Amino acid sequence: MKNPQAYTYIVIGTDDKMRSLEITYDPAVQEGNQIWGPYTSRSTVERAVQGIKESSRILCSNPSFKNSLCLNHSLGLCIGMCAGGEAAVQYNTIINRVIALLNGTDASLLEQMEQQMTEAAEQYDFETAAKYRDYIGAIRFLIHKEKVIEFAAENQNIAILEAMDEQTLKLLLLKGNRILMHTKLEYDQPDITHLQAVITSAIMDAFRGELNQAPVAISRHEIDEAQIIYSYLKSSSCSYIIVQEDWLAAESPSRLDTAVDELLRIFLNAAPTHSYNY
Repeated sequence: MKNPQAYTYIVIGTDDKMRSLEITYDPAVQEGNQIWGPYTSRSTVERAVQGIKESSRILCSNPSFKNSLCLNHSLGLCIGMCAGGEAAVQYNTIINRVIALLNGTDASLLEQMEQQMTEAAEQYDFETAAKYRDYIGAIRFLIHKEKVIEFAAENQNIAILEAMDEQTLKLLLLKGNRILMHTKLEYDQPDITHLQAVITSAIMDAFRGELNQAPVAISRHEIDEAQIIYSYLKSSSCSYIIVQEDWLAAESPSRLDTAVDELLRIFLNAAPTHSYNY
């Protein structure tokens, strides 16, 4: 009876007492709620959230916060925010760190877990060390997945160059996850003027027809496709630029010319992956 196509979300909600850190299939949009996802692996999300709660000691067994200490507090798994007071203030500080971690702006919670893993290993508690290793892996997966989701949602214009041999390169033009054009180009160093003109013209022709398109809902397949493209762009096999829509205006072609020229010069010098987003 389970739906294998359902997405999983992380929600930090608000209520009259304290923010909650929850996992859900239905991220109902309420004022003040913060949502991350969609994620395709619920088990990975559950492992990551469990690790965050356990490492930070916010694994409360009394989620209603009725101003009484829960059982997990006696087990050392809860700082006691369920009873209010200073622990509730500390809890809100921890939730702020969780938000920063999921947003990719502060990895201090992850560093804390790595330290806990190291300490457990030094004490020969390899079972605990392995548990934290799995928690850390799950959290890193979520952070990476969030970047992929953001990449898919941006639906950017991307121009990619990849070498096929010493005299041939491949030009790929993508709109988000869609391939708009792919072709092979011959080049003869050091004169790249003609090649630059061909690439610039191809970019203008392909992306001008895609201007001002309304955003579309992100599907499971689009996330999977975005994962492939995102990994490809971050590999060492290609160089690329993100083409801004204002570059495609007839009155400002110089910015596109400059970006294409710089991309070509880096590409022809066989440098590792570079991206340009002026």
